[in-house]
Amino acid sequence: MEAPASTLKSVGKADVQEDYHGSYRFAPIEEAQVSRAMIKRYFDTMYERAVSDVVIVGAGSAGLSCAYSLATRRPDLKVTIIEANVAPGGGAWLGGQLMTAMVIRKPADNFLREIGVPYEDEGNFVVVKHAALFTSTLLSRVLALPNVVLMNATSVEDLIVRTDFENKERVSGVVTNWTLVALNHDTQSCMDPCTITAPVVVSTTGHDGPMGAFSAKRLISMGLNKELGNMRGLDMNRSEPAIVNGTREVVPGLVMAGMELAEHDGSNRMGPTFGGMIGSGIKAAHEAIRMLDAANVVMGKVAGKVKA
Repeated sequence: MEAPASTLKSVGKADVQEDYHGSYRFAPIEEAQVSRAMIKRYFDTMYERAVSDVVIVGAGSAGLSCAYSLATRRPDLKVTIIEANVAPGGGAWLGGQLMTAMVIRKPADNFLREIGVPYEDEGNFVVVKHAALFTSTLLSRVLALPNVVLMNATSVEDLIVRTDFENKERVSGVVTNWTLVALNHDTQSCMDPCTITAPVVVSTTGHDGPMGAFSAKRLISMGLNKELGNMRGLDMNRSEPAIVNGTREVVPGLVMAGMELAEHDGSNRMGPTFGGMIGSGIKAAHEAIRMLDAANVVMGKVAGKVKA
């Protein structure tokens, strides 16, 4: 295939040229411009999202499904996703045992059509030719939404807990740090975190692992839950409906979804099927909206009493 024809145009005072025959020319740039372009936008985002409407912890299949469903249904909300890894997507870049196809049981195939992912229909389930097609499509849809911010390579080190007007303990945000800092607290002196406050936190940190089931385990250590349910063995027919139907506000202000919920509740693992992750994420979005609407009603009543 021949290289495209050369195109020459002026950008400011410079000539740029797209030419694949040896004369490709970029517009000039200074190193400081590159740094400032990134720094300004990153820290402007941190400043603006220090107060968010909903924080989603974990950008795997459940967290991203939640973000898409929530942000498209409520474009007025500031949805902030915190992901510990550099690459979002969790375990949804592959199917099972390093194989590429992704199996999704019906009716979760409805979500594939909503975001525009093609599949093969196998009757009771569908197969996406490569899990990365699902994850990259969903990720691009989420990041294109103007009310969504993703902070990757960022860890949630703790939960913010406040006492509400009824004197109940309520999760009210997250404590964050860059992941590389979080992994090196034992090698350096004090490296304090930052915070993001939000009336609703959705935790989707996956099953137990290096950074998995974070909120489920933290609820126990802070005394908001007695013990970890611990994920049971694999049973796809029990696991997926249990995860979707069990997605809920587990303590005031905190919704738990995805495989983290299996650790919290002691339900079965589902293995290499992803319909439960999608359904759980969508239900978490509905839960977040319900909680925000309820909070607005309560605050309206409180404000009314104060005025009276």
